[in-house]
Formats: sequence, C-alpha cells, structure tokens
Amino acid sequence: MSIGSAVVLFAVIWFMTLFVVLPLRLKTQGETGKVVPGTHSSAPAGPVMWRKVRIVTVVSAGLWVLCCAIILSGWITIRDIDFMERMSPQADETSG
Repeated sequence: MSIGSAVVLFAVIWFMTLFVVLPLRLKTQGETGKVVPGTHSSAPAGPVMWRKVRIVTVVSAGLWVLCCAIILSGWITIRDIDFMERMSPQADETSG
C-alpha cells in the first residue's frame, strides 16, 4: 500500500466515523426550548464539535491501523471477495 492509498483510506474511515458520531448525544434547540430566531428547531444546541472531532480521530486511527494490518498482511485479498469469479485464475508458482 502506498502513502497516498494510506492517506485516502484514513480520510474515508475518518469521514465515515464522523457521520456515525455526529448524531450521538445530539440535543436540538427545540428540545432545549431555546430556538434562535432564523434557525430551525431541529438545529443542534451546542454541538461541541471539538470533542466529537477528537473522538472521531481516535476511533478512526484504531480502525485505520486494523485495516492497514489486514491489507498489508494479506489475510484478506481481493480474490477472497471475488464472489462472482470474474478475476482470472491466479498463476501457479510451481509451473515453469
């Protein structure tokens, strides 16, 4: 895996984790009863983004290390997930 692939993998995992973490413990302005004029009542009241960014970064770093370990070790290869058998057969290393 190249450096670029590792960075892209981390970015994808980070954003996927962000979209999972964003709605957790969310309190809307309508629930708190303090709706700012010009906003919807479903807008977040005090989203605490820096805490969520820290949580997302720590969790995604762990998931990234796990994914990199699986990719680099070869535990799961692209041939393992080729369920429709569209890839050509792997060349036999013993044939000469």
